[in-house]
Amino acid sequence: MTRPAWSEVPKAQLDRFAAIALAGAQELAQEILDEIRREYPQLKLVEDESGEPMALVGIHRAIEGFVHNLASGRGCPRVPPDVFQELGRGEGRGGRSLDFLQATYRLGVRLAWRRFAEIGQQVDIAAPAMYELAESGFEYLDGLVEQSVRGYAEAAARRAGERLRLQRQLIDLLLVEHRGDAAGTLAERAARISWELPATVAVGVLVRPAREAVAPAVEQGILLDMESEQPRIVVPEPSTAGRSETLRRATAGWSGAIGPPVPLSAAARSLRWAETAVRLIKSGLLPDGEVLHCTERTEELVLLPSGELIDAAARRCLAPLRDAAPTQARRLAETLLAWMETAGGAPEVAYRLGIHPQTARYRLRQIRELWGDVIDDPDRRFEMLLVLRAQRLRGQLGEGGV
Repeated sequence: MTRPAWSEVPKAQLDRFAAIALAGAQELAQEILDEIRREYPQLKLVEDESGEPMALVGIHRAIEGFVHNLASGRGCPRVPPDVFQELGRGEGRGGRSLDFLQATYRLGVRLAWRRFAEIGQQVDIAAPAMYELAESGFEYLDGLVEQSVRGYAEAAARRAGERLRLQRQLIDLLLVEHRGDAAGTLAERAARISWELPATVAVGVLVRPAREAVAPAVEQGILLDMESEQPRIVVPEPSTAGRSETLRRATAGWSGAIGPPVPLSAAARSLRWAETAVRLIKSGLLPDGEVLHCTERTEELVLLPSGELIDAAARRCLAPLRDAAPTQARRLAETLLAWMETAGGAPEVAYRLGIHPQTARYRLRQIRELWGDVIDDPDRRFEMLLVLRAQRLRGQLGEGGV
């Protein structure tokens, strides 16, 4: 805002200053624009409907508004918001920063001040008042930047929202079971967000730690859909060195699962494994508080979802334990599992279970008596191994014995 020295300038001088400045406003605006083009040839100038650079329109309006307000004594002029907000929007829509635009504003204010200083000398305005005019010019510069920042933020938000919308569309298309050649459609959708189609992907499902949880800060190239009830994530080329560890850090504090790497066209299969793992997490059969990798949980994912099948097989395979007391049946089942996993004798089983070798021998004799020659059949042994491991994963069997 102008200071007392400017308000004490006689009206006749103010009128002469304003008349000269307004008469040369168009010429000054063109000079400023020409200088901006020379200094910053890389700056893209937005044009209005008539093809005239909006920057020229904005500079001209800014000069006229500045002079009119100073001449009327109303203090620091109000920045015309429409033009300068639109200039900011143009930079935001183009994905550029505001650095060049702000630099051109500073250049314009410097050139305008040079011209106003000449006019001030011409009409004999005192130096203190001209110093205050310079201060008003810099305050005006702040206003120009503020309006452009508003426009820029609006455009950047719209651009980010549009990218997220296109990204969700691409994820939806990726996760559809493709029939026929969908490569062309995928390539077209991916090009809209400058996403290079990978050869392989891993698809994940996340579980929100809280409703307002901040999205994981995943690295560029990883697609993230936070709009779904269970956010989805698509990791391109998941076997790339360091990508798994980077993803772990980015998803710290989240629960969920990342499916196995698959060809791009089979992304839906990776998603299904991730969804299966998340169901096991929610049921307490897999740990929460971290994003699991399905390839590291193969046993659980193969055995735990097949609960009914495993239970039916258990009734047949473990039928010899049906008449045993619960504690005895559990101990014999743990011993049978240890024997099959170690492929050893009583000493190895005893060591595995933490029991005395003589106890292990006694239990092994009981197992031989209960199952007879069936225990030597490779197919039956394999089936029993699956059943017993599934029971251990469910917590029905312990790792050790007593």
